[in-house]
Amino acid sequence: MTDLVVFPSERPLTGSVPVPGDKSIAHRAILLAGLAEGQSRIEGGALGADNMSTLGALRAMGITTEEQNETLLVGGKGLYGLRAPSEPIDCGNSGTTMRLLSGVLVAQRFATVLIGDESLSRRPMERIARPLRLRGGRIEGKLDPKRVGEITAPLHIGPLPEPNVLGPLEYEMPVASAQVKSAILLSGLYADGSTYVREPLVSRDHTERLLLALGVPLRTVGAIIELDGPAFSGKLPAFSITVPGDPSSASFLVTAAQLVPGSRVTVRRVGLNPTRTGLFEVLRDMGGSLVLEPKGEEMGEPIGDLHASAADLHKGRLGGELVARTIDEVPILCALAARASGTTLIEDAAELRVKESDRIAMMARVLRAFGVTCEERPDGLAIEGQPEGKLKAADIESGGDHRIAMASCVLGLLADGPTRVRDADNIATSFPRFVGTMRALGARIEVESGGGTP
Repeated sequence: MTDLVVFPSERPLTGSVPVPGDKSIAHRAILLAGLAEGQSRIEGGALGADNMSTLGALRAMGITTEEQNETLLVGGKGLYGLRAPSEPIDCGNSGTTMRLLSGVLVAQRFATVLIGDESLSRRPMERIARPLRLRGGRIEGKLDPKRVGEITAPLHIGPLPEPNVLGPLEYEMPVASAQVKSAILLSGLYADGSTYVREPLVSRDHTERLLLALGVPLRTVGAIIELDGPAFSGKLPAFSITVPGDPSSASFLVTAAQLVPGSRVTVRRVGLNPTRTGLFEVLRDMGGSLVLEPKGEEMGEPIGDLHASAADLHKGRLGGELVARTIDEVPILCALAARASGTTLIEDAAELRVKESDRIAMMARVLRAFGVTCEERPDGLAIEGQPEGKLKAADIESGGDHRIAMASCVLGLLADGPTRVRDADNIATSFPRFVGTMRALGARIEVESGGGTP
């Protein structure tokens, strides 16, 4: 188990750095490459632990892959080219892997079992099982004794019953979720009718953009998406993509630049999909210094450079539709709030309680450990900023949650002594080179105990 020791910043953070490829896009690109006809080329993918779970699942079902430095070659075998795995597919800690795969596996003529680690095995899965059952798929899980009507992994999926085709679906999602929406749309590739999905709020739309780029007849109007099954050829072409940099990873660097006096940091070639830039909007509303420089598109995904510098922040608010576009960035938003004048409110974010950890409770503990006053609420936090003086050095248990660990590291730069972040191995889930990138900008972070550098 790896611990990180973060030392207070004695100088500004400066430099121009990349971030890992967006793991949300990489998940989808890897999966669609496996379902395409022929060899696809994916460059710049994160290939952290979560993406490797998706890649491993495809390999377990007969898809050939080859890694060449930062390039991944995937030999797609078409929508019906997957073969039955010889054992349960281990999704590790990746909820995206488990949920997206479910949308594909309910259409196969073989049975599959999806398992995950302890954390993933606690996460709710009825939200994907219900719509997939409604269109004729078979998917069952372990009944959750603490939540009535809920199931968790292991998931037992398929085989598809006669007549060996999924039916049309019109579904109104109770909660905005890109993973659930994506599972439904992927299952729609196998359906004999149209797929119609309505979200309560617009969630990240990477699946829609990739499917459109591959010629799938898809229409979106706000939070309504329709996939025209009868007009779909039943084939996906092989493709090449350079995965944009992950805005969620970039948010830790951008925030550190805001908080360490005198800092000026550029993050290169970051995805600027508007469904993912909620934190940047909140940051600017709080008086932050951030310039987005557009640099074109990649398979429908806008990209650009981020230029961030130190700023005096004031209180902000996150709630309503903006939450869906900021859900992964709430832990680092808490770090911004800790140094903003006034009380920052985070509301409508109850979904955070069923992520890799209960991120509301975890961030409340982290903030208090640094001496920041906060109130934990059922759906969020009220954080009283401490814009002046040093924070208290802290000893943080990350609970193996990569975003909690990285947010704690950023707060550690502002402390009055060394901060220890325990159980930080899971940073590799999304940002394998986090420590090296922070060091390149001038931060002092030491790695202790076994497990290698996160």
